[in-house]
Order: sequence, then C-alpha cells, then structure tokens
Amino acid sequence: MAALGGCALVPTMGALHDGHASLIRRATGRGLPVVATVFVNPTQFAPHEDFARYPRTLDSDVALAERAGADAVYAPPHEDVYPRGLDAARTEAAALALPEVARMPGLEDACRPGHFGGVCQVVARLFDLACPRLAIFGEKDWQQWRVLDAMVACEPGRWPGLRMESAPTVREPDGLAMSSRNRYLRPGQRDRALGLVRALQVAAGAQHPHTAERLMRETLADHALEVDYAVVRAAGDLMPVSGFERPTRALIAARLEGVRLIDNLAMPICR
Repeated sequence: MAALGGCALVPTMGALHDGHASLIRRATGRGLPVVATVFVNPTQFAPHEDFARYPRTLDSDVALAERAGADAVYAPPHEDVYPRGLDAARTEAAALALPEVARMPGLEDACRPGHFGGVCQVVARLFDLACPRLAIFGEKDWQQWRVLDAMVACEPGRWPGLRMESAPTVREPDGLAMSSRNRYLRPGQRDRALGLVRALQVAAGAQHPHTAERLMRETLADHALEVDYAVVRAAGDLMPVSGFERPTRALIAARLEGVRLIDNLAMPICR
C-alpha cells in the first residue's frame, strides 16, 4: 500500500453495487490514484448479527470497481488489519471511546453497542495502511459519516492533510436506498422495505419534528416493519431538535424479518 500513499480511498465491506460505484466515480478526476478497499470487518458486528452470512463477492467487486475507474482494489487479510489478532482487536474496539461530538443518544449507540467502536477502529487502520489524501463515504449511513468525520477531526496529526468527503445516497429506481443487504430481501418483501423511503417522504412535509417522527412511525407500522428508531436530529451533532430552523436529518432503522435496513433524508429548512 505504500506505493499508493496519497490516494483517494473508498472504504467498503464488499458486495459492491452502483452506490459504491458512484463513490469510486466521484473519486476519479482528482489527480489521485483511486483505491477501493474490501474488508468485512468483524469488530463492528455483534455476536447475533450477520457477519457469517454477509455477502463476500470479491471477484465481482474487483470487476465493478475497475469499471467504475478504480486503479486498485485492496482486500487485506485480517492479520494485516489486526496484527495483534482478532481477540485483541475486539477488546480494543469495545473499549474505544468515540469523540464526544459523535455520540448519538438513542440511535445506533443504543441499538448496536460497540458498532461504531469497530467502525472507527477498522477505518483508522485502513487510513494508516493507505495514507490517503482523500476518503469518500456515502451518506446512506449518515451516522457513520458523522462519526468518521469527527474521528479524523479529533486526530489531525495522525492523518495530516486527509480530506473527508460525503456523497449523496444512491437509490434504486423504486426509491429504495442501495445497500448490500438488499440482496437478503425476497421478492415479496420489496414493497414493505419501501416503507422506509415512504416514511421519509411523508416526514419531509411535516411542520414540526415531533409530527415528522409520528408520521414516520405510522408509515413504518403500515408496512409491518419493526422500528429501531425513526427520529429527526440535527444534521451535525445528531442531537434532538425542536424545529427545522437549522439543517436536520430524518433517520430510520427498521427490521424486516431479520433484515435490518437504514435510510435518512435531509429535511427542508423552515425559517
């Protein structure tokens, strides 16, 4: 990886789709070598989650990344990412304290304890290995983007000159946010899964965050989805808000018979 120092990095867990391809295409034309990483990170999965069955499709991932314009695909073995071993890595991830600005009360911190500790741990290691000048992440996981942007801001000396950039969510023609986990959905579940984007669309017309949250929950219930959260938060620090006077995001996490889906949408600003 040393030869690619100064690259534009697109970190992924593989099972690439056009959402990932859009990030790679966004990285091209910057005068930097473009590197996509593929690593299914065990430290961000809880024991009951889908690490074992998470899709691993390296050959097709490499082909998609090349078509999108990547100069290289880096798929490191576990021992390169976690040289002290996986048990030590899990212990370190569990103990990792996130920057205070990135804490999100009642959201992923409540639903998936330790998840973002593992995310920060693996992305930090990939940054250490690749030494990128630019890193691009999708906005579909808005909370992850805010956490990682805060992590880099808190450690300017570790990755000097690294620029973080987010890219809009890419959607299927029917509006469903592209996700590697969409392949878990059976054909008859598609309309129910669309409850997430329909809930966000309804929320966008609300005049108050509390109304938006109620409408989202009602729409998700109409689609028989099990809700982890459906909230409106400040776009920056993800704290609760009392109005739409500043940038906000509606954020949803819901389950459809074991498949966990997330989505979010910027709410209109009303002054």
